[in-house]
Amino acid sequence: MSQNHQILIIGGGNAGISTASKLLRKNKSLDITIIEPSEHHYYQPAWTLVGAGVFDINKTKRTEASVMPKKVKWIKQKVVSFQPSTNEVTLDNNETLKYEYLIVAPGIQLNWNEIKGLQETLGKNGVCSNYSFEQAPYTWECIKNLKGGKALFTNPNTPVKCGGAPHKIMWLAADYFKKQNVFDNTEIQYWSGGTRLFGVDKYEKTLYKVAERDKVQLNFFTKLVEIDGPNKKAKFVGIGEQNKDKVYDVEFDMIHVTPPQSAPDFVRNSSIANEAGWVDVDKHTLQHLKYKNIFSLGDASSLPTSRTGAAIRKQAPVLVKNLLAVMEGKELNEKYNGYTSCPVVTGYGKLVLCEFDYNNQPTETFPIDQSKERWSMYQLKKKVLPWLYWNKILPGKM
Repeated sequence: MSQNHQILIIGGGNAGISTASKLLRKNKSLDITIIEPSEHHYYQPAWTLVGAGVFDINKTKRTEASVMPKKVKWIKQKVVSFQPSTNEVTLDNNETLKYEYLIVAPGIQLNWNEIKGLQETLGKNGVCSNYSFEQAPYTWECIKNLKGGKALFTNPNTPVKCGGAPHKIMWLAADYFKKQNVFDNTEIQYWSGGTRLFGVDKYEKTLYKVAERDKVQLNFFTKLVEIDGPNKKAKFVGIGEQNKDKVYDVEFDMIHVTPPQSAPDFVRNSSIANEAGWVDVDKHTLQHLKYKNIFSLGDASSLPTSRTGAAIRKQAPVLVKNLLAVMEGKELNEKYNGYTSCPVVTGYGKLVLCEFDYNNQPTETFPIDQSKERWSMYQLKKKVLPWLYWNKILPGKM
């Protein structure tokens, strides 16, 4: 059985919901359907603060039904494959849906299983991660209960949701260790698959000062491949030409793991993906490079910028205007410049608000030097942004 839909959106996260809302604000008569299997919707940027003990995890979760725009049809299924040449997608119940226009926004996939032993030990033995609703509270337990020893924080060699998140929790942990007088007995190590601490010089200078202040041992060009939770050991291998044959066996008392990430399997194994597995779109118009009635935004797209909610907030209006232009047979005039934002928490009451574009040039909102740690920006993250998300961004009002 096949159903016909004017606009089909895959994904009921930030990107899918806010784009649907914006489309309906432009034209209430549009026929929009969202495919999303989840029962709940999460405000994930607050999970760092949950892991630091200053945000209630339950305030990051609402029902998917409560955020679904009223005029949208919701299909609570998973997509398993695309047939773009016939304008169809197949669901996991074997149903086929036809569309006139498709927006692909399923978010990013967390590949916990790529690290041997991780799934068996996650949530115990001092192995934690802020990258899931279930696990973020245990991060706080690990930080709170550490009385010294080795604290490891990892960052994979793949794109991740919010590139700053892997070290935000590290800065907060260091600050907490100081407050509890265990900092001098604690060795903090950062193990990253990246080549540097942050991709924008202006902000990286500040973060290197924070690393120096927190006495963090920085390790780049590395990849976490195995965790032995009961014996408190992590195995890293070197990556990159200079480092590729190196193996590091590191003991830990706690380890915060950021899992490797990718586009969902049904995207990366499809004909709409590029070689790296992301939805293959023009980085300015967000239109698919081959199939002109397909658009994509958010974490599963090939857009070469940090995957953040702030990026989606700038991508959505561009996609909406360009999709409506295609529907009306007009030129695509809206361009996305790669804007993204990483509010990097550097301690309790301290935050560096990093905002930049495709060229890694700062594109700042406020008339101040945003590379400085500020209490006001911390309050923005903790109090203002969650309210804006639920009340303005998801309903398409900003």
